Amino acid sequence: MNLGQVFYRQMLREGRSEAIVDGDIRRDFESWYGEICAVAGGLKLRGIKQGDHFVALLSNRYETATLFWACQVLGAIFTPFNWRANAEEVAYVLDDAEAVAVVFEKRSRDAVGGALGQISGAGIVTFDIDDGDFTALLGSDRLAGPSSVDEGEICLMLYTSGTTGRPKGVPRSHRAERLAATHCVAQLYYRHGESTLGVMPMFHTMGVRSMLMCMLLNSKLVCLPAWDAETAMRLIQEEKIATLFLVPTMFHDIVHHPNRSSYDLSPTVNIGYAGMAMTSALTAQCAEEFKPRHFINFYGSSEIFCFAVCDHVAAKPGCAGRAGVGQILRVVQPDPDGNSGPHDIVADGEPGEIIAPMDGMEAFAGYWKRPDADAKSIRDGWYFTGDLGYFDEDGELYVIGRVDDMVISGGENIYPEEVEDVLAKSPNVEQVAVIGMPDDRMGSRIVAFVEPASPQCSAETLDAWCLDSTLARFKRPRAYVFVKQIPRSAAGKLLRRFLRDGDYDLNTDFESTL
Repeated sequence: MNLGQVFYRQMLREGRSEAIVDGDIRRDFESWYGEICAVAGGLKLRGIKQGDHFVALLSNRYETATLFWACQVLGAIFTPFNWRANAEEVAYVLDDAEAVAVVFEKRSRDAVGGALGQISGAGIVTFDIDDGDFTALLGSDRLAGPSSVDEGEICLMLYTSGTTGRPKGVPRSHRAERLAATHCVAQLYYRHGESTLGVMPMFHTMGVRSMLMCMLLNSKLVCLPAWDAETAMRLIQEEKIATLFLVPTMFHDIVHHPNRSSYDLSPTVNIGYAGMAMTSALTAQCAEEFKPRHFINFYGSSEIFCFAVCDHVAAKPGCAGRAGVGQILRVVQPDPDGNSGPHDIVADGEPGEIIAPMDGMEAFAGYWKRPDADAKSIRDGWYFTGDLGYFDEDGELYVIGRVDDMVISGGENIYPEEVEDVLAKSPNVEQVAVIGMPDDRMGSRIVAFVEPASPQCSAETLDAWCLDSTLARFKRPRAYVFVKQIPRSAAGKLLRRFLRDGDYDLNTDFESTL
């Protein structure tokens, strides 16, 4: 069954349930489905057909979600991309995806205009939703119903964040998306009718998954176009948002917000995070602030979606748990050059690269037009995640960083997230990122980039903190850089390459030692 058909049947189930909220816009499933079919009819009238790539550079708003579902009803491939991208990046995606149409808003208008000038985009249909084009689509004749496109066909193509180069297209089938969303409902313990905050970007796997889960549960999706912690807290209170599926950065912003006590967060009974590690200090703070019914670490990727789930993260901070529904995990010898295989399994407790089979129910079939990326990441029927991890004595997985981020200093392997977890507990640290920098004697040395939390923050106080912790002496940072802000992607992921390249602003109120 394709996603358009699933939405239609869920609409028949409980059409009067509230489906989406975006500011003053409120729609139940029945009225929204009618508008979705009208927009799908308008897209068809403009020449968009089954299998066409429909590129979207939009923030989280009612129009974005409506266009996503219109593509599912029509059988087109919704292909979202970061609305903050520049013209060169947009041009690459339009060309790479062989886009037939592109939709944008005021904040991405200039980038799309510049991109179309860089490529032979004369045949690409354009929609400016802040200039009346979406209103025109709403006025179109409705499609009679969802297409009969096969569930094995592509319905969505996400682009990886591109933190190590050009973004890669990840085609996702109707079947894989449907199963991923269904499994996510089960593994996050979501309940029928429980609303969620739609703030994870809809060009990111977590943003799309939140939207799909709301559809399956006849639940309300409350849109937040751009992240703002105080607005999020206000929406939690006013809209009685029951579930939050966020990256740790967003939870950090909520629990540390100066106006936190002004808002009632008790409606939120289920919190889950993904996308990056959560420090043990932040885990404890979230458990105290939310006192959730469920607190879950969900480990996955755009390519496979779910690798592992931990539903007792408050008791075991940092634990990624056990393999997800229908999943198998192995930890193999790490090799950045891609020479290790699925049978090079390391012993429990020993760090290695995490891999999963390509025949899983949620898996993609390979990257879009990137045989080089397939050759690096897919070997002997297994997907090599690039993540480092190990199984503990209970057989549960811990993710400790990226293969490319592992630092070899003086012949010793050091994992940045282990050092970050120790420093994050210091009352003098707001946020921290650790990388390896070249060193003539040691090969690499550990450098910590810190957002200070107090005037007492210094290299001396932080070094003393590390020496007084359980962290091995050789793993502690040899230099500290105090910055105004740790660079992160639109999805909240740490961008270590920016730090390596010197792309950050020093906080000159503190003395760096690099």
